[in-house]
Parts: sequence; C-alpha cells; structure tokens
Amino acid sequence: MENEKRTIVVPGEKVFNDQRRVDGGYADAAGTFATTMAMVHEDRLVPLKGYYLPKPGDFVVGIVKEETFNGYEIELNSPYDGRLSTRETRERFLVGDVISAKVADVNEIHEPIIAEPRKLGGGEVLDVESVKVPRIIGRNASMVETIKQHTKSELFVGKNGRVYVKGGNTALAIRAILKICKEAHTGGLTDRIVALLEGRE
Repeated sequence: MENEKRTIVVPGEKVFNDQRRVDGGYADAAGTFATTMAMVHEDRLVPLKGYYLPKPGDFVVGIVKEETFNGYEIELNSPYDGRLSTRETRERFLVGDVISAKVADVNEIHEPIIAEPRKLGGGEVLDVESVKVPRIIGRNASMVETIKQHTKSELFVGKNGRVYVKGGNTALAIRAILKICKEAHTGGLTDRIVALLEGRE
C-alpha cells in the first residue's frame, strides 16, 4: 500500500528551510521555494507542471519534423528540436515518422543531438507532461510493467513526455496512463491502477 505523506505546494511557497538546488525550485538565504506547482514527497520536490528540457542519456519519443541536407530535425515535445545526423543511422526516415532515440549530447544552444534512432510504426502516440513520466514508469519500472502485463501492449515511455503504445488493449493502456497523469500526486495510486486494469473500477 502507498501511504507516504505527500504535500502539494504552489509557486512561491517555501518548501525546505535550507538551500537546495532542485528542479522546480529556487533557493535564497531564507530557504528553498517552489517555482511551479509541485509535490513534496520523501523529502524531495517533484514538479507537477513544466516542459521537457533534454539531458544526455535520456531516451525519448520523437517525430521527424524536417529532412535537412545532413540529417533530420526531430520534434521532441520540447522548446528545443533534436538534430539527427545521417551518420547516426542507415535508415531513411520520412517527415511524420515516429522514432525512439537517445539524447547523446546537448550543444551550446540547448539543441539535443540524437542517436540510436528506431522507427516506431503502427502504434499510437500519447503526449503527457514530462514531469509525470517517473510516475508512469514507477519505482523499478513497476507501474509500466503492470500496464504491459494487463494489456499485452508494447509501451515505450520517453523522458520527453511522449508515450508510444502498440498492440494489445491500447485503449485500456491509454486510460491507465491518463489516470496516472491525473492522479500522480495522490497516494494509493498503484492499487487504483490495478483495479482499473482488472476491471474492478
């Protein structure tokens, strides 16, 4: 059962008495304050809103936006589009193709350099807030594995707040994901998701 204490904070609200460098917060001499709506959970600040900022090592779901003379421009559900060089892939992509990929690096103007692209075909793409991704995945991937087992769907959850769903009961998988996003800040969520997947809700 999930019974850890969670507290919702709003922008400007004091979160910690000491100074900490955290996503969704800023620090001054008086302590650490929230800059966005967030949840305080297990002595951590977890933003509930915000856009995706690419980081090296992130696995993402992107959409081919444009073909350039030396590669592709990839839309990443972020203020910054990714750059995929033709040197990184032998596969040919078309505008509109959905791909999974890895952020290999981020350059000096914040553009992510994309590597290890793989075309994702025939499924559905769901955009969610990137700050909800850890909740969708769950501790040690427990939540996403629960959804896969009950729906027999293939799921790829990108750090950029984009989820690819294919096969099995995709409608149920999407319902579960949307419920997680809506109730991410609440306790007992795993039990409610299992109830939904087992048709008890």
